[in-house]
Amino acid sequence: MVGFTYSKYIQVAENISIPANAEGCNCKGNCTNPKECACARLNGSDFPYVHHDGGRLIEAKDVVFECGPTCGCGPGCINRISQRGLKYQLEVFRTPKKGWAVRSRDFIPSGAPVCEYIGVVRRTDELDNVADNDYIFEIDCLHTMKGIGGRERRLGDASLPIDDQLQKIDEETLETVPEFCIDAGSVGNVARFINHSCEPNLFVQCVLSSHHDVRLARVVLFAAENIAPFQELTYDYGYALDSVVGPDGKIKEQLCHCGTTDCRKRLY
Repeated sequence: MVGFTYSKYIQVAENISIPANAEGCNCKGNCTNPKECACARLNGSDFPYVHHDGGRLIEAKDVVFECGPTCGCGPGCINRISQRGLKYQLEVFRTPKKGWAVRSRDFIPSGAPVCEYIGVVRRTDELDNVADNDYIFEIDCLHTMKGIGGRERRLGDASLPIDDQLQKIDEETLETVPEFCIDAGSVGNVARFINHSCEPNLFVQCVLSSHHDVRLARVVLFAAENIAPFQELTYDYGYALDSVVGPDGKIKEQLCHCGTTDCRKRLY
């Protein structure tokens, strides 16, 4: 594909500094006791994953705190599930109406991590021609946690550590677009080819594994249901209608071709 570079790892624009690694847990080997594990306590004193089928997320949460670089546990820890890379054989294929799409050759159980949305982390207000880039993923975890901008508030009692920078973020700021985004226009992975659906079989989950700044959380797609082999993978892009404005200042409209029973007919 001309002008696109495949990458397994997130990249960061030069003018953005990723926070230092947060203090981790003191567990050894694998984390097993949620009452003693510092990372589990951030998830409401429980592990967000179960071991079944290689690791599955129990339920969607505002944010999932995984074990990270400073933790005492190893790579096989249950609380590192989304960090293990692609487990399923995903393939990109061409569709008649929707362009590129993604499916799995394997069965994917409900709650399993499918892939991370990879690209270049940028400041949203510094993007050029954002209306012409269909591969921008706003890191809107804070907006989702507060139910802002039409986003559906999730259940979950994650105890988000509030640092000095987050305390400075006021409600007026949250009413604007998220501060950071992932730009997969020229650099990304298979996630950029996954289409929207009004009845998706994947859901978006914010994950923090190295630092605790939710504005720069990892964006991971999980299975919302059991997915049969060769079924197209989709997630809800979450656009509000009339929310995309072109360079000429006019509202842009994009028809939705997901074909589901409850299709909203417009993507934005």
